[in-house]
Amino acid sequence: MRRSQPAKEQSLQVFSNMISNKIHNGFTLEERNDEFLFAVLSKGGKVVNHGLNFLIFCLTLGLWSFAWLYLTFEASKQKKVLVAIDEDGFPFEEKCLVA
Repeated sequence: MRRSQPAKEQSLQVFSNMISNKIHNGFTLEERNDEFLFAVLSKGGKVVNHGLNFLIFCLTLGLWSFAWLYLTFEASKQKKVLVAIDEDGFPFEEKCLVA
């Protein structure tokens, strides 16, 4: 069953708003498909302030090392997100697996 023209235009507007919100939050657009209404956006990893973390590490007598390692590995990962409109016209967002 085909969608009516106003519903498709409204879905496209919602889709474009989702993408613009993600771009405003620091993501970059990698791929966009207006026919199937999906887009892949990515965000580079954050830089960890190792000087500050070393100071906290010394003040906590090494207990901060676990948090520091977690921050170093998790913050440096690139994040990819798929935003799309499903068949029923509802917007959704999913994390993509990054190699």
